[in-house]
Amino acid sequence: MPDATDPRERVLAGTYECAARFGFGKTTIDDVARESGVSRATIYRLFPGGREQILRETVGWEMNHFFQRLADDVADAPDLVTRVERALVFARQALLEHAVLQKVLASEPDVLLPLLTVEQHRVLGYIREYVGPLLAAERDAGRLVPGVDLDAAADHVARLLLSLIGSPGRWDLADPGQVRNLVRSELLGGIVRAAGSPK
Repeated sequence: MPDATDPRERVLAGTYECAARFGFGKTTIDDVARESGVSRATIYRLFPGGREQILRETVGWEMNHFFQRLADDVADAPDLVTRVERALVFARQALLEHAVLQKVLASEPDVLLPLLTVEQHRVLGYIREYVGPLLAAERDAGRLVPGVDLDAAADHVARLLLSLIGSPGRWDLADPGQVRNLVRSELLGGIVRAAGSPK
């Protein structure tokens, strides 16, 4: 739920609702003002880049919400490997079931895809910040390969996760066996110790 006292949140939530109803291409500043209850003057003050900035930031806003839901869903996982396995399954299914995203991808991919490309850098930072402390905890528990650079590993994991969620390629993320193999052999291979390997 958006913070009703924060006009920026209200504008982003209102833009998201307009995009769900009309699509990104047909959403206007007037639509957003009506939906959010924020005046045009305030919208332009908050988003001096106008409509393009609002659309871009709305995509990032929803992507952040998506990854927060993902983080909440896997928060009780006992270790990084299990967390990543569960995250891939959850994220891929949630992406396929995301009504607004699927509608816009089907009707306006030329509008949405450039926005996703721009915003993915911010989302990568969000994922890196989330994964970094998890990797440090794994290192402290002796579950990482010796000498792993935590910053480089966090960047690697973030980029692969984002790529696989959007386009899993040959991997069936609904198949637990394939997900387990993917995570252990490719995504975290060379970062996390193989089961039974000496410390």
